[in-house]
Amino acid sequence: MITSIEIRNRSPFAGGAAFGGTGAYERIEGVASGALDPAHPRNRDIALLDRAPRNADGRVEYRSDFVLLRPADAAKGNGRLLYEVNNRGRIMLFANLCAGAMGNQPQTAAELGNALPLRMGFLLLWTGWDPAAPKPTGLSLEVPVIEGVTQPIREEFVSGTRLGVHEVFRLAYEAVGPASVTVRRTQAAPRVAVAATMPDSRSVRPEPPIEPGSIYEVRYQATQPRVAGIGFAATRDIVSHLRRRGADLPGRPVTHTLAFGISQSGRYLRSHVADGFNADEDGRRVFDGVFTHVAGIGRVFHNAPFSQPFRTRTWHEDHDFPEVEFPHAAAAMDDPVTGGSGGLLRGDGSDPKLIETNTSTEYWQKGASLLHTDPLGTRDADLPRTVRGYLIAGTQHGGKAGMPRDTGPCRYPRNWHDPMPAVRALLVALDEWVAADRPPPDSRLPRIADGTLVAAERVAFPAIPGVAWPHAANDAAPLPDWTDPRPPERAYVPLVPQVDPDGNERAGIRLPDIAVPLGTFAGWNLYAPPYPEGELADRDGTFLAFAATEAERAGDPRPSVAARYPQDARAAARRAAVVALLRERLLLAEDIGLYGV
Repeated sequence: MITSIEIRNRSPFAGGAAFGGTGAYERIEGVASGALDPAHPRNRDIALLDRAPRNADGRVEYRSDFVLLRPADAAKGNGRLLYEVNNRGRIMLFANLCAGAMGNQPQTAAELGNALPLRMGFLLLWTGWDPAAPKPTGLSLEVPVIEGVTQPIREEFVSGTRLGVHEVFRLAYEAVGPASVTVRRTQAAPRVAVAATMPDSRSVRPEPPIEPGSIYEVRYQATQPRVAGIGFAATRDIVSHLRRRGADLPGRPVTHTLAFGISQSGRYLRSHVADGFNADEDGRRVFDGVFTHVAGIGRVFHNAPFSQPFRTRTWHEDHDFPEVEFPHAAAAMDDPVTGGSGGLLRGDGSDPKLIETNTSTEYWQKGASLLHTDPLGTRDADLPRTVRGYLIAGTQHGGKAGMPRDTGPCRYPRNWHDPMPAVRALLVALDEWVAADRPPPDSRLPRIADGTLVAAERVAFPAIPGVAWPHAANDAAPLPDWTDPRPPERAYVPLVPQVDPDGNERAGIRLPDIAVPLGTFAGWNLYAPPYPEGELADRDGTFLAFAATEAERAGDPRPSVAARYPQDARAAARRAAVVALLRERLLLAEDIGLYGV
């Protein structure tokens, strides 16, 4: 339950700019304080909560940062709350969904891009859920630390790829005694011990030079775990409090609530639903609609002793950390790997209407096919009527407007295809589904039955000179012990989308850049030196341009741009693609201009 809300700052948002018919917004920043009864049935599964210090009432206290944007004139809002799960303390909505600027403190309307949720009239809410999120720049959560608890754990660090260049490895927890360090070039290579020093109990410095792209594993005796799983309860309780129109923040009552999460935040929402946190302590549903983007089948490594929610399991990095957990799909099914059964949805009245979008990367790296097949990849599954799934064909994990087109750490030019026009259209569809019971477009997914979903080695890539194609996707396996992982006895079987003769995916939402392409867009790439050459890159995709003319093809089996689009044929084909997407509610009319139509 929420015990108090402290408002620390209240000011006109973005200089008082008006957003469509909604008008101006107000930004409210503060801290929500809460207290949890460890004996309450809806709190019992929070790891370490029963060992946390309690107040005079026998409850465990927490404090969560929050940011609320609301229409200055409440009557102009739509009465619905859109909650974005922050990603490592960062607000992602404006930079990604809205093609704006990254940052938690936007100052001008220009930084908000198209400002779609504001123009729609939502209340927008962000709260702290991750006590490891960086301060003071990020939204964080204060939870108890358990004294006197120690456990051997492991961490991994890779320099130069996902999280920048490392000189010193910063540990997630206090170390008791020395740490041991090994290095391996690839995740499947043998570990080799390396010398290291510890400047303090939270830092490890390997002997130089640190190899770019190599995996450094640090093992140590950790102490003082946080009761991190309180983050789920904090989200649940703050949203429920505001939904019931708490007296601390008077205004127009909230009629419906939606949640949106990208990447880690989407995985957080999958855990939130599966683990029962979409019902508050009184059993009332928290979110009516949930939208996850690029989460694959992932969960978040959060509600556990010595959790590390910043981890994200890919082929090369964080491969042996918890993320793959049955059930994967919303549809109920049996699990031949663990012997369990069930679905992501609980069937207890707390289930939201659910939309899950993924890019090609999540099929190659995050087991996304298991959202809509059985665990062994032998047959398609039927999704519940309250669930929609979509592959946004030919896009990559971090895709948004303005993506780089150079090679970066990879062998091939990176994928610049923007999936966000489809995500925006589907967010509007989810809102209509929740508020007006208008169903969204049917799912657009590759399927085993029609040959558009296959094993990685069966993908019919064109034989482009000088291009090596991947022939294995990241595996998907349960992980009984992340502190000392061993190869699993049995694993799930993820599949990947089949491609057309150009190398572009046949199924899914084919936005105009795929429907009328200038090259091959893929959700995978391969590392180039000084990174582990030929390894499946962590999250980068690929763009391989068509030759401009037939004379320049040089053995490329894909027809040239000139051959496939004589005169103004490309413009006409793009118009037709746009018209079809508009009709199918997979593109907003305001985004037509992105495609020159």
